[in-house]
Amino acid sequence: MNTDRKALWAVRQSALPTVVRPCPDCSGTRHRPTGRIRVNASGKLLDVWLLLGCTACDRTSKVPVHERVHVSSLEPARLVAYENNDPAVVRELTMSASLAAKNAYRLDWTGTWALEIRTPLHALDDPTPLTVQVGFELPVPVRVERLLMLGLGVSRGTVRRLVADGRVRLPLALDAKAHRDFELTVHAPGAAGAAQRPELLGAPDAERTGPIRIGPADRPPHRSARSVTAGA
Repeated sequence: MNTDRKALWAVRQSALPTVVRPCPDCSGTRHRPTGRIRVNASGKLLDVWLLLGCTACDRTSKVPVHERVHVSSLEPARLVAYENNDPAVVRELTMSASLAAKNAYRLDWTGTWALEIRTPLHALDDPTPLTVQVGFELPVPVRVERLLMLGLGVSRGTVRRLVADGRVRLPLALDAKAHRDFELTVHAPGAAGAAQRPELLGAPDAERTGPIRIGPADRPPHRSARSVTAGA
């Protein structure tokens, strides 16, 4: 009998979020990063902007990152990254919730993530709890209930029953939106409970030998027709 069963669910990045704010030149409201950062120097003072492109008219607009800051207030490596349009820094700035709040726009995370799962599938009467470590590669806010639907491959109603019955134990509420790593535990019922509810976590003795990537619009395996399309 297994004494240490663990699974890893990883929320992987598939795209950067869309910046939602009005375009000055058209009726469009959706913008994508151009991959560029502009740095303007006036003596010892710097302005730094993240450059966005309107998806409707291609107009380039600027998001202030630093305004009139002294050059000495920025780490040299950070300044070099700005000047070289470092992709990692562009990614960081595009996904920054604080930058979005500061500049009064919102981030649309639709289509930006996929769930990669490495979960052992086991007999329902296996009494060993399954510890699931959920990791986030990007700070996308994902409803806990949707993560469970995708990761366990069951319907919304089944997820709620599992939580209500104490079969799934969570550090967060089902309707909470997680964006940081957390851990949950799945407890299997006894043989009698498995016979009464074969649909709950039903699977043969096996293991998923490789990662399975499930995007926000994909249907997870064994999902009930009552479940809804998952998304951010």
